[in-house]
Amino acid sequence: MEIKKINLNEKFALFSEHWSPKIVGELNQQQVKIAKLKGEFVSHKHDHEDELFMVIHGQLFIELENETVELNEGEFVIIQKGVQHKPFAPEEVKVLLFEPATTLNTGEVTNHLTAANLDRLDK
Repeated sequence: MEIKKINLNEKFALFSEHWSPKIVGELNQQQVKIAKLKGEFVSHKHDHEDELFMVIHGQLFIELENETVELNEGEFVIIQKGVQHKPFAPEEVKVLLFEPATTLNTGEVTNHLTAANLDRLDK
């Protein structure tokens, strides 16, 4: 098995679309994904999966039921399964996501932002 490092800046340079996660690694049935986000996403939840959002560049806001979490570069938050949340980014933000491979980006909602077959950038 080959051990190789991943350069996030190089991987982010490979795409420009927003709200379209890309797989950059896997471990223990978990996927490491990156995405560029801008604007508002859909409010949703994941009934069976927790997910981690880490800001690599920019600023991300996540609306919860009673508060809005503000994430800046180098910060992360874990959204527990079953928690309704709505990410939004006034300006483009680059994030790293860590979540089970079964996690659909829009949770229980299916719409034009749903990304079911993710591109792999880990090869």
